[in-house]
Amino acid sequence: MVRWALPASVLVAVFFTVPFLLNVRFAFSSWTGFSEGISWNGLDNFGLLIEQGLLSNAVTVTVLYAVVCMAIQNTVSLSLALALQRTSRVNTVFRSLFFLPTLVSPLAAGYIWRGILAPHGPLNSALGIEWAWLGEPSTALVCVAFVDAWKWSGLITLVYIAGLNAIPRALTESAIVDGAGALTRFRRVTFPLLAPALTFNVAVTLVGALSAYDVIAATTGGGPGDHTRALNIVMRQQWGQGFFGSASALGFTVTLLVICTAVPLVWWLRRREVTA
Repeated sequence: MVRWALPASVLVAVFFTVPFLLNVRFAFSSWTGFSEGISWNGLDNFGLLIEQGLLSNAVTVTVLYAVVCMAIQNTVSLSLALALQRTSRVNTVFRSLFFLPTLVSPLAAGYIWRGILAPHGPLNSALGIEWAWLGEPSTALVCVAFVDAWKWSGLITLVYIAGLNAIPRALTESAIVDGAGALTRFRRVTFPLLAPALTFNVAVTLVGALSAYDVIAATTGGGPGDHTRALNIVMRQQWGQGFFGSASALGFTVTLLVICTAVPLVWWLRRREVTA
């Protein structure tokens, strides 16, 4: 077992763990494109980001964006999975159609929807209105989260379908014999036994959204104002301006946010899982 896991462990260590550990020191260093050297400065990078109002706003936007993405993706995907659970020719076609966006690059998906959601784009033309979906603070974050959900919902749907098909039919048939309606069967039988798939999907969608960059960069670039300026967007801006130490501090913050959010959430969800 260890032998089979060794190649993957080596790849993770070489390309992720080691670079991350080597880069951590830069988060606590004075390093800019305007200085001759790199020197230790403790928590000064974090203090400067807080004084500028960048860190607190970026963390708030990132967490809010992640929660909205997770809610949209899992709600839409579970609904699609329930509708497409049975294997048939028609359902197979629709499964393939809903999975296609997963094959599109995040940047391409962002640019596609940027055109669709433009003030004079197809959506407004179909609705007969003129609204800047990505330019209004009230709708920008939700729209970008929707684009992210559109991009990945096909994959999440397949996981839910696999989870639904793993539920023993005998349990569902027993509930039907006992007179349980569709809603009761879902609430008392299907949903509890779908917990492993739910744990996986919630964790994947949450971690993915906390690390979001491509879709936001392609649609709003962090605007309007700073309403969609997530941590990775601010990190890219800091890096582009030559503030490498601050950018490393923001990257370190993303990692801490993922660990401190995902680990307790997965632990809690795993404790609630029910096995058939």
